[in-house]
Amino acid sequence: MVKSASAALEIDTEPKPEEVRLLEDHLNEFNIAATGVSDGKFLALFLRNADRVAIGGIYGWTWGATCYVRYLYVPEHLRDQGHGSALMRALEVEAKARGCEQIVLETHEFQAPEFYRKLGFEITGRVEDYPRGHQYLTMVKRLTPRRE
Repeated sequence: MVKSASAALEIDTEPKPEEVRLLEDHLNEFNIAATGVSDGKFLALFLRNADRVAIGGIYGWTWGATCYVRYLYVPEHLRDQGHGSALMRALEVEAKARGCEQIVLETHEFQAPEFYRKLGFEITGRVEDYPRGHQYLTMVKRLTPRRE
């Protein structure tokens, strides 16, 4: 642990959700102050079972004319039945309604890049060996023509 008169550095392998939220909130405050863009809103759509319990879905946010997808998960027994595409189509409709011009996400090459390509996404960046032996990909789908 690193200590100073006003703070101590401590590694935590199981951070509390409220402490992670503190970081998110302060970073969002900084981003708004730095950009002047304050239209951020969370966005989630869920797949629910017969008991209305969430079993999959999509989560992210919109901010500054961009929709960011943080998580997309469809349970294995429901894959290849159109649920992922339906989630992405519904997200795109909502993103457009919120004035978004693009959708951004990250995935690994062993996850779903071909799924996203079929939906119109392009790879715009990659990190080699994350995790070791694999690639981390940034993908974007333009919803409106790019402004020059």
